[in-house]
Amino acid sequence: MTPATSHRRRQRGNALIEFALSFSFLVPIFVGTYSFGYAFYVYDSLASAVRAGARFASLQTYNSPTTTPSAAYLTAVRNMVVYGDPAGGTTPVRAGLRPENVSVTMTFQNGVPREVAVAIQNFQINSVVDTIDLAQKPRFSVPYTGRFDPLF
Repeated sequence: MTPATSHRRRQRGNALIEFALSFSFLVPIFVGTYSFGYAFYVYDSLASAVRAGARFASLQTYNSPTTTPSAAYLTAVRNMVVYGDPAGGTTPVRAGLRPENVSVTMTFQNGVPREVAVAIQNFQINSVVDTIDLAQKPRFSVPYTGRFDPLF
């Protein structure tokens, strides 16, 4: 074995060790970046759905004399958030999102609706590394500008 051949073999061995060390360092970085990006993507799509649902809720006729919304109002707002349509649908905006995961809160002032808040509750984002629990997030509040027509 000549000295040049021996030197090349040691270099190949060094390259393999360097690759193994850098691979064990880079893979967690790439997986973490992917998980963060995916969680951010899901959260952003949920935030858009909640914002659309809150805008829809603020323009609809509120027909309950209390802060507890009527079943029809609540169903329409929840369907708007989950399916993008107040009539409902079959494919949710995000997989696993159900109407029960949407909370609608009406705030009254002087006996009339002042603000409506829509939020996601009890929903999990399953990323590669971890599961993120969403409790009242994302949440969006808007002034109520619809018609107040309580049923007596």
